[in-house]
Amino acid sequence: MLPEPHRLHHHSEFSRTVRRGHRIGKRDIVVHAFDRARLTTDTGPELSFGGPRFGLIVSKSIGNAVERHSVARRLRHVCSELRDEVRPDVDVVIRALPGAASSSSAELLRQVRSGVTKLKVLGTEQ
Repeated sequence: MLPEPHRLHHHSEFSRTVRRGHRIGKRDIVVHAFDRARLTTDTGPELSFGGPRFGLIVSKSIGNAVERHSVARRLRHVCSELRDEVRPDVDVVIRALPGAASSSSAELLRQVRSGVTKLKVLGTEQ
């Protein structure tokens, strides 16, 4: 389970990450990343947050509610595994594509890890 402080909650946070961040597409997912360090100090208290935040977009194109919830659970688990590897000043949004419903958890982890590595948001690549 992904702890509460490491989740994106507001539409504006998702929107900012998707629109102003960088993205990379994989077979079953699209990874969007936004570096919060780029924000100016007048944007508010979120600059002081001390860890990466993750958000998921799992639309009806994935399948019925059972399939969507299954994909979301697997992606949350993937995010919790990557939480310590991603830089603390980064917001990451993962958009599931229809193929994610039939992908294994290991395959989703591989794709997300590949995406965040190419976006250079891992803690070791500052």
